[in-house]
Amino acid sequence: MATAAGGFVANLGSPGLLHLLSFFALLAGLCRGNSVERKIYIPLNKTAPCVRLLNATHQIGCHSSISGDTGVIHVVEKEEDLQWVLTDGPNPPYVVLLEGTLFTRKVMEKLKGSTSRIAGLAVSLAKPSPPSGFSPSVQCPNDGFGIYSNSYGPEFAHCGEIQWNYLGNGLAYEDFSFPIFLLEDENETNVIKQCYRDHNLNQNGSAPAFPLCAMQLFSHMHAVISTVTCMRRSSIQSTFSINPEIVCDPLSDYNVWSMLKPINASGTIEPDDRVVVAATQLDSRSFFWNVAPGAESAVASFVTQLAAAEALHKAPDVTTLPHNVMFVFFQGETFDYIGSSRMVYDMEKGKFPIRLENIDSFVELKQVALRNSLELWMHTDPMSQKNESVQNQVEHLLTTLQKSGTGVPAVVLRRLNQSQPLPPSSLQRFLRARNISGVVLADHPTVFHNRYYQSIYDTAENINVSYPEWQSPEEDLNFVTDTAKALADVATVLGRALYQLAGGTKFSDNIQADPQTVTRLLYGFLVRANNSWFQSFLRQDLRSILGDGPLQHYIAVSSPTNTTYIVQCALANLTGEVTDLTREQCQDPSKVPNENKDTDRLPRCVRSTARLARALSPAFELGQWGSTEYSTWTESRWKDISARIFLIASKELEFVTLTVGFGVLVFSLIITYCINAKADVLFIAPREPGAVSF
Repeated sequence: MATAAGGFVANLGSPGLLHLLSFFALLAGLCRGNSVERKIYIPLNKTAPCVRLLNATHQIGCHSSISGDTGVIHVVEKEEDLQWVLTDGPNPPYVVLLEGTLFTRKVMEKLKGSTSRIAGLAVSLAKPSPPSGFSPSVQCPNDGFGIYSNSYGPEFAHCGEIQWNYLGNGLAYEDFSFPIFLLEDENETNVIKQCYRDHNLNQNGSAPAFPLCAMQLFSHMHAVISTVTCMRRSSIQSTFSINPEIVCDPLSDYNVWSMLKPINASGTIEPDDRVVVAATQLDSRSFFWNVAPGAESAVASFVTQLAAAEALHKAPDVTTLPHNVMFVFFQGETFDYIGSSRMVYDMEKGKFPIRLENIDSFVELKQVALRNSLELWMHTDPMSQKNESVQNQVEHLLTTLQKSGTGVPAVVLRRLNQSQPLPPSSLQRFLRARNISGVVLADHPTVFHNRYYQSIYDTAENINVSYPEWQSPEEDLNFVTDTAKALADVATVLGRALYQLAGGTKFSDNIQADPQTVTRLLYGFLVRANNSWFQSFLRQDLRSILGDGPLQHYIAVSSPTNTTYIVQCALANLTGEVTDLTREQCQDPSKVPNENKDTDRLPRCVRSTARLARALSPAFELGQWGSTEYSTWTESRWKDISARIFLIASKELEFVTLTVGFGVLVFSLIITYCINAKADVLFIAPREPGAVSF
């Protein structure tokens, strides 16, 4: 036993065992670290950041320092509360929790002018939506990239005649040097406010005592200055670095398009073939990244066009019509017409089956859900109509539309003064390349009716889509709202007009859009994407993109986006033909060309002309990052975006803690040195045990 005990003491004194014990102690500390962190910090999981976007000349958006920005929380519920943050508060910098109704240009200019006292901003959602309206976009969307310029229609350039988005405050196009986050969850907002009330409220005008409730915001952006700068840096990295660090990416996605009558998509149609184009946009945006409900800005229009496509395909004689019809859904129109400018570019270069010369007429839907009474307004371009031939074609187009509306009492099509310019629209990009007859259908004669254009409040409620509270989600899906009925009427007019423009005469009155289709589409895009109807036409591997909330319609940089996928599948199933192909044939496009495959709970294959076309600005194709002809928008990259709250101590206590910690470190080093110097005395190695005889 003595020998065993001696060996045990010797092992304790060995350096190897000491190192092993130290390793296990460190490992135990690391394991406990996560638990300590959870006790210190409360993460905010349902937030949306403002990120940095760049174009040829500017950077816009928000960013934080590389380690995040931290500040004492101060709740601002009325404008007078800003005084504490801007001048009176003794513990700057502050993170302002701003009520949604105060998220205005006036307030933001005050905060922007006092960056030394502002560490960041957290914005809560206003409920209900601000009654006076809120649009962070500019008053003249896509200015400089449409048809009007100082050399062509100068009286209409820069929205000189009509400021279309008259409520636009331009906040989404400003550059902020501090992070700004949207608080999407009311419960998290209440937690922050409770922390503020418990620790930060000043008593009787005196400064609150430490510890104080603070917030830390992480949203460090890698790109700076402009697209030219960030793309050049990324290009240099890609050329000379083994592991390049890309700092920004072009905004891009795919346009969705289909033909009424099938064509050979790998070639081009004959020069004499005529095509009627029905167009709308898929995307929207807001001040915050990937929060783009776009109910009136985009969804109502592309839902209406989907319903019109379904109705038109049911006409008995569509395959024998003299002209073809192309349905196109443009992506990236919010950012200087990315999708339409790319399609025009491809048409000009012969990279698209349809050429500009093949276009007979162009009908575009643009914000159609907020009609006053029954009126739908027909906007045309006054400049192109100076050409007599184009004017006659436009007159024929307007007459056909009005004739199509006579059988739909709920829609009254109105003409506008011929001297009024076009609103921001994809048609402008086509007119920029070629004079064609075109019209934009909208619910507004002049300025937008949409008070929440490109904002977080452009939701289902904005276009009056609501459901009885007692209904189940499945019942809501099939509940035909008044808005769905109104949009179905517009879709009927559009379908009949396209039929007549394509040369049809016999079955115009038989074309009728289905309100059930419209209401299901509205529910899926604006209320709950994860529903039985969307699941029924999406492939099994795509159903994971369906969430329990509405879809967001920001173009982003990873493509195709969820909206693009679903619109393509919806278009294929609403206009396609169920075939008897096997699963293998349907899922392998190389075996059966021109197939749009789709499998639902009862497996089936759908033959459709619905396809995708790249929606990347030609500026990046050409390497012209400073282009003024094409969109140059890019999105900065980042590594971490997060927000959390915690309690912070006073500067004095932090200094004392640092000093004591440094003193303990020095004392430990001294003790360690002394022990090491006297190790031969303090740690005597035991003698080797003698031989044991029995």
